[in-house]
Amino acid sequence: MGYKTILVHCDASASVHHRLDVAANLAERFGAHLVGLHVRRPFETPFFFDGGFPMDDFFKSYEASVKADEAVALAAFTKSAKGRHLATEWRVAEGYIEGETAVQARYADLIVLGQAEQEPTATPSDLPESVALVTGRPVLVVPHIGAKPPGKIVMLCWNASREAARAATDALPLLKAAEKVIVLAINPKASAAGHGAEPGADAAAWLARHGVKVSVQRDVALDVDVGGVILSRAADHGVDLIVMGIYGQSRMREMVLGGASRTLLGSMTVPVFMAH
Repeated sequence: MGYKTILVHCDASASVHHRLDVAANLAERFGAHLVGLHVRRPFETPFFFDGGFPMDDFFKSYEASVKADEAVALAAFTKSAKGRHLATEWRVAEGYIEGETAVQARYADLIVLGQAEQEPTATPSDLPESVALVTGRPVLVVPHIGAKPPGKIVMLCWNASREAARAATDALPLLKAAEKVIVLAINPKASAAGHGAEPGADAAAWLARHGVKVSVQRDVALDVDVGGVILSRAADHGVDLIVMGIYGQSRMREMVLGGASRTLLGSMTVPVFMAH
């Protein structure tokens, strides 16, 4: 099992090179086909248009803007792949970024996206959550401050849920290759239907059978601070990748997420691998 097609979203943001470096590194590591996706936003008539200004001028301005964005994204993609031994493909779609990215994501093994920028951009701030929730594909979110190649020391957030199991399974290629994997169980309660008699032990045993070098850590936290505890423990252990299930639903771009997911996606300092 491995990642044979990795899709990375390429926009004109200042941090695009960070996610491209991570995506290219992973593609080279796993011998994957790297697909760079750029989505041209559709032309929309300005809401204040009253016919007093030529529509052609609005369209020309739009065309110049989207062509400039595409050129920046392509240049960044080309630079990230230069000198590497990997197969690449450049795709350009036109439409709304969430929808087009979700469609392309269904034909990839792993999607690499960027954390929401601090300044407003054409890329929706909830793109990672949206893609993870609607595609059934794992999403690797790269911090806008950048990150070293992930996967040496990995933390798996485990609560015995379906989403956590899905994330762990989707991340197996990375977990198997890691030097160390920490199964973190926060506020676990022993039960026959979930965590078992010794929380985290069943997950560790399953991973060990796959050859994963795994240990278990149990911790406690208030419900409102689970995300903070995850980030704190990641820093304590020098973790370079966090794996977690994501909870929520998408309704007309309104994202409803669990508190830990919101905290991690807002304050992440290392890449977050998430699945729904």
